[in-house]
Amino acid sequence: MLSPDEEPMLPDEFPFSPYGASSVTPSPVSRMMASFAVDFRDGYDINLGVGYVNEQTIPRDLIRQALDAVVRDPGKYRAAFNYGSPEGSANCIESIRRFILREGIGGLTSEILDRNRIIVGASGATSLLEGAARVLRPGTVVTSDPLYYIYCNSLERCGYSVLAIPEDQDGIRTDILEERLESLHKPVSFFYVVTVNNPTCSILSDERRKRLLDISRRLGLATGRKIPVFFDAAYELLIHDPEAVRPCSALLYDSEGIAFEIGTLSKLVAPGLRIGYMIGRDSPFMRAMVQRTSDAGFSAPVMNQEIAAYLLDRHASEQMRSVNAGYREKAKRTREMIARHIGPHLEECMGGSAGFYYYLTLKRCLTEEGSPFFNYLARTTGIKAVDGDGQDRNRRVVYIPGAYCVHPKGDLAEKGRRQLRISYGFEELEQVEQGIRLMGEAIEFASTGAAATARGS
Repeated sequence: MLSPDEEPMLPDEFPFSPYGASSVTPSPVSRMMASFAVDFRDGYDINLGVGYVNEQTIPRDLIRQALDAVVRDPGKYRAAFNYGSPEGSANCIESIRRFILREGIGGLTSEILDRNRIIVGASGATSLLEGAARVLRPGTVVTSDPLYYIYCNSLERCGYSVLAIPEDQDGIRTDILEERLESLHKPVSFFYVVTVNNPTCSILSDERRKRLLDISRRLGLATGRKIPVFFDAAYELLIHDPEAVRPCSALLYDSEGIAFEIGTLSKLVAPGLRIGYMIGRDSPFMRAMVQRTSDAGFSAPVMNQEIAAYLLDRHASEQMRSVNAGYREKAKRTREMIARHIGPHLEECMGGSAGFYYYLTLKRCLTEEGSPFFNYLARTTGIKAVDGDGQDRNRRVVYIPGAYCVHPKGDLAEKGRRQLRISYGFEELEQVEQGIRLMGEAIEFASTGAAATARGS
């Protein structure tokens, strides 16, 4: 046995998997948000970045009432504080089904739901997306551009390639998709679209949903295997514009068992409940997803599922109308603020009919991390009059740069450098307007000699 002085040094790192190795370096968004979170000043700095729901929309009293009901009725809400079934609480699944039918969500009927299965994820809709990436063989994932950057970054860490197809106001451009598939060499693992897109809040039309299923069906016939299409409906309960067309669920058009719809109560009730669900044809894939939930944590927290069941049966319909009325008013007011403070600098503005984002394209001003615009809002210009000093740092504004929302090798990579996503969901309107006004100042700063002074200092 070697003496301590003679023992060789251990290697610097543990034996990482490819996923682990790629996770050591945080993603750009993770890095940016972490830097702000260190000393973000609630009530002073302005968060127009991360997609938190407005605190006033969370029905705390109803959640407390639901918890009391669950505790008082162990007969109905059996073993609510124990482990549960990995497919989800029977109460929660039935309540989701009743809510969908009562509100006519997506035009779904009892007949369609009868031939599909509902499962609940271990921790919100995100856990179901992560599960799909784990149980399917890595290849190419087709999605829209701009893309849901958090999931697509995760997919690439899992070994997938992402093919990002430009969208328009009706969602992913299926005509461009068909052209790109002809020259694609790596097999397609699955299609993934957010039906009310994050970041643009474009609403995927019924025609595009049908086309996606048809493309997947034909590609499956050519390759000899089924290719699933995941429709992420996270924001579909928040279509608040009365003039917007309410789309139909893709399950209405699915005759092959390849459509899977992912829903959540996070935007409607509370993200902290972590209730996400998937609807799709019972199949080996769905059974593998249930096993993935079991592997990840046995089941979703049963208590949260039973609280959700109680709320869905009694209060969710009223809650949906109330939340949408609030976001509708905020969307209209925020659009007015955008026009007032940065209108002359604006090339394009998407959003306003659903969800709680606007996606902006500026005419000339760069918005990427490290740009004068970004540094002005982050108070990192190096100019004391702009940044403030020490504990007296001036008010900061968090937003999501468009460079994070487009694929770096896609058609929109250059345009994304002039884009940004702002959320009107979390902050109250007064803070939203302050943030947008400061963005107007940041554009002026970037277009004048002040930015050049900052670079030279």
